[in-house]
Order: sequence, then C-alpha cells, then structure tokens
Amino acid sequence: MAAPDSSPVLSLRGVSKSYGAVQALRDGRLDLFRGEVHALVGENGAGKSTLVKVLAGVHRPDTGEVVLDGAPLGLGSPADARAAGIAIIYQEPTLFPDLSVAENIFIGRQPRARGGAIDVRAMETAAAELFRRLGTPMDPSRQARGLSIADQQLVEIAKAISLEARVIVMDEPTAALSGHEVERLFGVTHGLTAAGAAVLFISHRFEEITALCQRVTVMRDGAWVSSDPMPDLTVDEIVRRMVGRDITSLYPKQDVEPGEVVLEVQGLTRAGWFRDVSFSVRAGEIVALAGLVGAGRSEVVQAVFGVDRADAGTVRVAGRPLKLGSPRAAMAAGVALVPEDRRQQGLVLDMSIERNTTLPRSRQLARFGLLTGGRERASAAEWTRRLQTKFHRLSDPVGTLSGGNQQKVVLAKWLSTNPKVLLIDEPTRGIDVGTKAEVHRLISSLAAEGLAVVMVSSELPEVLGMADRVLVMHEGRISADIPRSDADERSIMLAATGQDALLGGAA
Repeated sequence: MAAPDSSPVLSLRGVSKSYGAVQALRDGRLDLFRGEVHALVGENGAGKSTLVKVLAGVHRPDTGEVVLDGAPLGLGSPADARAAGIAIIYQEPTLFPDLSVAENIFIGRQPRARGGAIDVRAMETAAAELFRRLGTPMDPSRQARGLSIADQQLVEIAKAISLEARVIVMDEPTAALSGHEVERLFGVTHGLTAAGAAVLFISHRFEEITALCQRVTVMRDGAWVSSDPMPDLTVDEIVRRMVGRDITSLYPKQDVEPGEVVLEVQGLTRAGWFRDVSFSVRAGEIVALAGLVGAGRSEVVQAVFGVDRADAGTVRVAGRPLKLGSPRAAMAAGVALVPEDRRQQGLVLDMSIERNTTLPRSRQLARFGLLTGGRERASAAEWTRRLQTKFHRLSDPVGTLSGGNQQKVVLAKWLSTNPKVLLIDEPTRGIDVGTKAEVHRLISSLAAEGLAVVMVSSELPEVLGMADRVLVMHEGRISADIPRSDADERSIMLAATGQDALLGGAA
C-alpha cells in the first residue's frame, strides 16, 4: 500500500442537502488521502448515500463545498465527477447486459480504426490489459449478461482505472459476495491504493472495515461525528458513535420453551438445487439454515413457501399437508416469507409505504370489494409504529426509505397476516448495526409469542446469537443439526464444508 499523502486529494466541507422538508445531510465532512482506504460508517439514514450522490454529481449540495487538490470543485453532473477522476462502484452495478465486457468499459469512448469504425481488437486488448493490472483475468469479449455481481463490480473497477480515477467510492461492495469473492475484491483494492488511488469503503461489516481500512469516518443523523485512524478505535466505540448510545446486546435472544411442532418438512427435493431435506420447527423455536453460498438454503425456504415447485417431498403446517408450489396455499396455511432480495422480491418500490405494508391483506381490508385509503392507512400506521419504522409520509414511495426501514416494511407486511411460520432469508443483510439489534429483538420476541422461525443467514455471529438449532447445509443436503449449546464457528464450518464425519454425521 502506498503511503498516504499529508494533504487530502478530496475533501467535503460542511455539505448539506435537503429533499423538501427532509434534511438528508446537514454537515457532511470527509478527507480522502491517496494510497489509503477510508471507511464511511453510519446507520441507515445517517446520510451516507446522500453524501455519495453528492460525490457522484447526482445531487448538488445546498451548502458547503467539495474540494479537489485544494481547489473548490463544482459537480453538476455524473460527467463532471468522472472528469474529475471520481468513480462510484455501487453494490448492484448497472452494466448493459447485451454488450460485451470491453464495450461496457469503453462505452462512449471506444477506440476507432481508420474510417471511423470501432476498433474491436484494440478495445478488447486494452480491456485485457486493465484486468491484467487488476490481477483478475476476464474475457473482454464475453457478454455482460450472466456475470456474477463480483465480476460486474470488477468491470466497473476496470472502467474506473481506464478513466484514470483518483478517487474510487465502493458502496456496500461485499453485500452479495462470497468469502472468496470478498478476498479477491480486497486484493484489487490493495492494488488500487498501491497505485496511489484514494478509496472510500462503505460497509456495515466491521470485520471487513478493521481488516481493510486505515481511517474511519462516522456519521449520524445526516451529520459528521468523527474521523479517526482505525488503530485508535474499537468496534464498540464505532458502534456507540454510530447510534449515539450503547447497544447492550446485538443478539437479544430470549429463552423460550418450544411448543408443538408447527412446520414439518420431509424428503423435500428440487433437482439440481437440493435433495432429501427433512427438518421440523416447533412453536417458539428459531432454527437457522447455515452453510456456504450455493448450498441450497434460500432455495429450500422458497420451495417451502411455494415460490419454487419441489420435485418430491412433503410439507406440513400444524399437522396439515401443504400444497407444494403454491404461495397462495402457503399464505392461507399461515406461512410468511421475507425474501433475501427485499428490493426485487419483497417490495414494489414505486408503490407507497402503506400499500406495500398491506398488500397481502388487501382482500381482508376491503369493504364490499373496495379498498379504502382509511382502512389501509390505519393498518399500515399500526404496523410501522410497532416496528419503529422511520419515514416522512406513509404515502411516500417505499423506495425512498433506507435499507433498514425497507426491511421493516417487508416484515410488517407479513407479520400483519398473523403467521404461524416465518421464513426469513438474510434478515439483516445490508442494514446497520442499530437496526440489526432491532430486527433481532423483534424476531426473538415473535418467537417468544409462539411463532416458528426459519432463518437463513450467512453471518455466523447472527446464527450463533439467535438460533435455538442450526441446520447446516452442504451441496444441497443437511449435513448437521446442531443444538444451540453445541454450536460454534468451528462445528458449523466443518459441516458446511462437508466434513460432518468429524461431528458424528448429520442428525
């Protein structure tokens, strides 16, 4: 890693931004140095996304200034930001799927041959050289459609290098990556800083921040709180600054005596995804599905709910058989699914908060076949209050909410149906530590009230902190059933990698 310069390459000074009556940013401050990875942390709604949009040229600040190499910088558009050497790598890149990797990198500035035609060979050669510099070979001629999120991010990074970006912002880049992909991204990031770039790294994962970053800026309620070298801070201190209080417990698990079996899954199989999956969940019990990416965890809960049709097996809810492949039947039986991708699968982003909250209950709330705004609004108000959701107006599009509050809307939507079984996939992915504690408290309290919970999670601390039992999946099968008293990171990882013989075999 290159040693950071004594003067910042880019600074924000007292930046503010309002959207109508909502002040999203009121004192944004930041100093980014060459050769350094700088973490930006804060709860959802702290102003991080707005600050990034200012840097990207998407929004002009109402007050304050952006300073580049000691001189004020006017950013009126994304083109201005690119011209200034600022590149943004978003959590979900937006490549053109029908164009090649090389075309995505050089779109709008393709090299030309004599006569003005695009020189495809020169473009692909230049793209291959960019990936060589990144240490990550990729075929420049392949179509972008079908690339993994990790590879899409690498294409965006290659584009940033081709534009000679000096400031690279990575906004939640690891949220959808496997462990191997995260390691590869870290290696690329080290290469960027070694070449003199300044990297702003936004993440909710403290283990990544401590491993990668040299400096940390904390934001809360739209304002700067602090900026310090990483070695001077502990995770507890960062969390306290983020939320403005001490979080007594991130995993407030209540001890509950489980009741009768509510969910029974026997021999569930979906060819190519999982096979012969059997387990049961009792009232008041939280059962975690753990395992590596691709083990089949999400596919199992989707099949239980009926989003995907299983090829074999049975599902029973409260002793009654459930029709497979029918979400309507699952809902009628008292099963609710909070999906992994809340934006694509859990919400209609252009719809209002109140409409999203009441979608599964539209028929029950209707009177004489008509859904009145008053009944819908009253129901949404009750559930958003119970889940402590932060919003401006219930009539606002749900897409305007922070990630944590969007997750609360998805939870409210399904909890309002009074389910017997809650299937919840990656409940705290992409949300801040304060909201994580709230979601964990909610899940624990629901279990204490008798709800049977199946929780898919890739975060081992969450699995160990919240689960009464851990079902570990390996290559589409359950390789271990570990009670809370025996569960630890070693036992879970051994089973997740197929070494369940060391644990005495699957239950």
